[in-house]
Amino acid sequence: MLDANRSGTATASPRAAAQELLVPVLPLRRAGFAARCTRVLLSPYARLSLLVALLVGAAACVLLFEPQRLLTHGWPPQLGGAAAAVVFAAAYGLCTVAFVPRPLLNLAAGALFGSQLGLATALAGTVLGAGVAFGLGRLLGQEALRPLLRGRWLRAADGQLSRHGLRSMLALRLFPGVPFWAANYCAAVSRMGWLPFLLATALGSVPNTAAYAVAGARASAPTSPAFLIAMACIAVPALAGTVVAWRKRHQLRGR
Repeated sequence: MLDANRSGTATASPRAAAQELLVPVLPLRRAGFAARCTRVLLSPYARLSLLVALLVGAAACVLLFEPQRLLTHGWPPQLGGAAAAVVFAAAYGLCTVAFVPRPLLNLAAGALFGSQLGLATALAGTVLGAGVAFGLGRLLGQEALRPLLRGRWLRAADGQLSRHGLRSMLALRLFPGVPFWAANYCAAVSRMGWLPFLLATALGSVPNTAAYAVAGARASAPTSPAFLIAMACIAVPALAGTVVAWRKRHQLRGR
């Protein structure tokens, strides 16, 4: 409200002036609080905490539902044909994100669908699970974890994956030794691109996955040539990977 003084000019009363000052201040305070909350929720460590919570929840679901029962109880009878393969591939991918070992899933794929369809289903699940894990690690964990790569071994592994992503990931997939989930999240923290990661995963997983799928399909005849060849194909890459890692250890220590 305006009051007229002796000189004839209009001045604002103290109450009106106070109200005019308070009106813009309150929205600014609310906007500032909302912005701070948004920054906290989107901060690197908040996203890393969300990733850890998601992985812990996924692991708990695996322990609760026990997907390994597929090997003993078989596939649900109401699902069959292509629908069963699609559902199994999706479940395969989610199980790998939740730390279920791939050899177990590959054996189950071979036992349920046979060698050829089991191989195709397991490969589809492998690429799906690797892509989901890579995306989660890249979106929720990379920004918080990269500053922690200070150890010699960690810096060497990060440099190898970042500079030579395709061939490094291809070697990890061809020669078992590093757990599947660990390779996924290490690649996500590095600066490896999506295409080299998925391509190396698809190509490098074929031999090992095929060996397990054949072994699962022929598990009822453990003395058959197909089963014995499949087991040899599983053992030889594992041994070769151990030898290569042993010979490369000095190069990694020297970096």
